[in-house]
Amino acid sequence: MSEPMRVVVADDEPLARRRVLRLLREHDDQVDVVAVCESGAQAVEAIRETRPDLVFLDVQMPEMDGFEVLEHLGGELPAVIFVTAHDRYALRAFEVHALDYLLKPFDVERFNQALERGRTQLESRAADGPNRLVSLLEELARDRNGHAAATPGRRYLDWVMVKVRGKVEFLRTADIDWVEAEGNYVRLHTGTKGYLIREKIGMLEERLDPDRFLRVHRSAIVQLDRVAELHPMAAGDGILILRDGSEVKLSRGYRKRLLDRVPEYA
Repeated sequence: MSEPMRVVVADDEPLARRRVLRLLREHDDQVDVVAVCESGAQAVEAIRETRPDLVFLDVQMPEMDGFEVLEHLGGELPAVIFVTAHDRYALRAFEVHALDYLLKPFDVERFNQALERGRTQLESRAADGPNRLVSLLEELARDRNGHAAATPGRRYLDWVMVKVRGKVEFLRTADIDWVEAEGNYVRLHTGTKGYLIREKIGMLEERLDPDRFLRVHRSAIVQLDRVAELHPMAAGDGILILRDGSEVKLSRGYRKRLLDRVPEYA
């Protein structure tokens, strides 16, 4: 880029603000910090006034959080990198087309990676128009799956972000065999691996493509094409055997849903 990137930093925590500003100073030949905000309301005002290229936006701020800031702005938004100490906001961040997501405490390398991504996006915008990470991920998913999302007009999850040993990985929902509730968490089973994320199973169910995923128990969701066998049990309950040999409980209350999708001819 010939011109420095115009950046707004919004975080209600002084230490967090100072850390981002300190890291940005290492790139002062490429970055121009046009506003520093201590609240969501200040962020809305500053973004409208300065029209920055990139915003480092704290998710959790009093009175107006980072998501509400974007809702107030509406229209064409700057590139946004969310900064937060809680990874449970990661999915929502990408749903609102955040460019990236920094999970505190992040190191210099991770910060520079996010900043570089912002610079690349701005260059891409200049050449090709808006370049949203979610759109890119969905295109990748379509290319790999060979088809588009199943239900026009409704966006279901194509990717889930999972925290693994201090880093965040992208997990394709197409790779999830089944989902198991564990209190306020769910475990995503993919082959021999399991990923625990903070999400209630009912909330996740609403965001998974119903053409592919089916709730079969109050504590279990399966991807239908993974189901190989049904072993009926007393009182209408059953055990589903998945193609990898995993056993998942089917409760009587959910049995009809399964049979509506997979008619019984036996």
